[in-house]
Formats: sequence, structure tokens, C-alpha cells
Amino acid sequence: MQQHYQWHGLDPSSRGASVAMGNFDGIHRGHQAVIDLARGPAPLGIVTFEPHPRQYFAPDAPPFRLMNAEARANRLARLGVDHLFQLPFDAALAALTPEEFVQQVLADGLGVSHVVVGADFCFGKGRRGTAADLISLCDARDIRTTISPLITHDLAEISSTNIRRALAEGRPRDAAAMLGHWHRIEGEVIHGEKRGRELGYPTANMSMDGLHLPRFGVYAVLVDILTGPQKGTHHGAASLGVRPMFGENRPNLETFLFDFKGDLYGQHLSVALVEFLRPELKFDGLPALITQMDADCTTARDILSRL
Repeated sequence: MQQHYQWHGLDPSSRGASVAMGNFDGIHRGHQAVIDLARGPAPLGIVTFEPHPRQYFAPDAPPFRLMNAEARANRLARLGVDHLFQLPFDAALAALTPEEFVQQVLADGLGVSHVVVGADFCFGKGRRGTAADLISLCDARDIRTTISPLITHDLAEISSTNIRRALAEGRPRDAAAMLGHWHRIEGEVIHGEKRGRELGYPTANMSMDGLHLPRFGVYAVLVDILTGPQKGTHHGAASLGVRPMFGENRPNLETFLFDFKGDLYGQHLSVALVEFLRPELKFDGLPALITQMDADCTTARDILSRL
């Protein structure tokens, strides 16, 4: 998959794509339906924005993203996308009127042949442009458009908002049903305080900065090592939270990989939340913590063996 970070000065070979356009946070089943409608004889492209427009307009709001840019790109590559147009959402882009956006970005810049969006898509300065406006503006420039209807699951709309709610309530399987895949946290393994190693449970630590926080606690997880000589898939147990046993800490994800030995610092992992095991707790001493960790791993092994 080729990744592009601007809409001007592109190689001519990247023009003419049939694109799905949106923020695609989580790439849930509704997003996948939009992407599938863009598939055809032309190269398949995605037009999305970084940072998320909501981050741009409300930088101090609580973190809400289900995916960082790395995780989104990895998921789109798995879906067979040829071109990822990850456009910088800045003051210049935010100021474009709907007409200017279609002319300057879609027609002149990217040279797309077909655009697919969801029925609730809005664009342009002040979100003034609607899906109906996109149809008329693209039609005037010989760009074909398709509007995808909203998708529901068990009579509830599939949306990033509903997926966030399921994760916040510790329901990763319900989130996965709406996503069409496990909810994954992806990123680089960073140095922690190495307490897990001292307890006999060395963990791979990952930052949760900028991401929506699922319910704090312990999860059964599937882990893909994405980079380095030890690439592969493993089962594990992960603790998501602030480690109340050890004072006040920033939320992070600490993952213990079953039957694994090696150094993962600096490598990139993809950790899928499969099942919530228990909430985060504060124990009366390290022996009690270790006993509970033993039990957590036994439970997680059993759950993951049945997938």
C-alpha cells in the first residue's frame, strides 16, 4: 500500500483511484461497507485526515480515538487498499469551502475517478457540505459518487461512539461484533519500570496517549509482533490502567506474552483485546498480586485456547 501525505504534487500513477472518504476511526463494519463500495477496476484508495478533525478543533478534549494512524494504516493494508491519502488536517484544509474541497483536493489534487462516503458524511468549512452536496459537486466535475447507507447491528447503529461505549464498559466482544475484527492497540514497546520482570511476569509496555481508554483491568489478548526478528502471533494477558499498587501513573498497556522469551523494546506490537477478566485492583502486598496474576494467566490461556 502506498501512503501519501498531501493532495498536491502526487505521482501521476496515483491518480484515477476509486476512493472511500472519511475518518475511519476503528474501521468498523460500517466503514468496511463504504470501502467495499469503492472496489472496482480502478485502484482502491482511502482519503482520510490526520490529525482527526475533532482533535484539531478540540485539542484539549479527552482522548477519543479508537486507532492511532499506525493502526489505521495497518488495518487498511490488510483490506487490500492500494493508496492511502492521509491528508494533513490543518488551517488551510479546514478553511476550504465544500466547492473548494472538491475542486482543489479531489479533482485537481488527487484526480479521483469515484468517491464513496457514508450517508452522514459532512465536509468543508463549518461542515457545511453534505453527502447530497458531494454528489452534485462531483457530478459537475465528472467524478462518480456513491453514498453508503448506515449499517446496524442488533438494531443498534454501528458507530465509533457505540464501540467506545462497549469498550468503556469492558465488553470487547461486543465491540468486535461491531468492528468486524478485534479492537487492537498498536504501537512501539517502550521502557517501563520493569516491575513485571521482578515479579516473574515481564511485560511489553505501550503508551495509551491520545487513545480512547477501555475499561481499566486485565484482559485476555492476542498479540502480533509486527517488527523485528521475532515477528509472529502469541497469546497473552494484559493489564490496562494506572497500576494502583504503585502510586499514581499515566494509563498504559502492559502485556505478558505466554511462553515467550526475548527483548521487544523498540519493536511494534498489535494487541487485540479479547475478553475482560477483572477490574484493576490494589492488593495487600506483592504475594497477593502474584497469586492473582497466576490465576489471570490461567483463565486467559483457557479463553484463548477456545478461539
